[in-house]
Amino acid sequence: MIDTVITSEQLVRAINETLRMVGFSLLFGALLGIPIGILLVITRPGGLVENATLYRILNPVINIVRSLPFIILLVAILPFTRLIVHTSIGTSAAIVPLVLYVAPYIGRLVENSLLEVNPGIMEAAKAMGATPLQVIWYFMLPEAFGSLILTMTTATIGLIGATAMAGTVGGGGLGDLAISYGYQRFDTFTIIVTVILLVIFVQGIQSLGNVLARKARRE
Repeated sequence: MIDTVITSEQLVRAINETLRMVGFSLLFGALLGIPIGILLVITRPGGLVENATLYRILNPVINIVRSLPFIILLVAILPFTRLIVHTSIGTSAAIVPLVLYVAPYIGRLVENSLLEVNPGIMEAAKAMGATPLQVIWYFMLPEAFGSLILTMTTATIGLIGATAMAGTVGGGGLGDLAISYGYQRFDTFTIIVTVILLVIFVQGIQSLGNVLARKARRE
């Protein structure tokens, strides 16, 4: 079981590729997803800046993208991926569909977190003469900060799973290592190592997210 064809250099490179995919995808996904979540909250019926037209367009678009399994989304946007990064394989190519996958996911999670904010706080802010932007920045986001940390934790864990699937089409990372060596070459040791590493990543991120959320909520 401990016989394997992979080297320590290959394993370290796969870990770095996974961290790179998760890091960049989370960064760009959050830059898109957080504003999407805020827009969903403030433009919904009864929202801070109610806009039925924008909400009716944005809400179903988010639902449609989220309904696509990542592996199908990855293959479906290959032409777009080639247009952006000039290749359809490798770590850089995997980041493009990962961003499109996680951005609406983050948007929906952010929406749920912001909807948990006590409406009385919003009413008090408006009564004090705060503009919509001030209500969002000084009242809504700080009140939901603990929940938003857990939102990003959940999104990060989802990204780790998606990077593993990206390995099935040459996306690199631990998923690619598990498929190319563990599955196709019947290397049981590689499978075990990649599973253990993914579990460690997920548990570490979840624990860190829980600690930060508790501190944000002053528990």
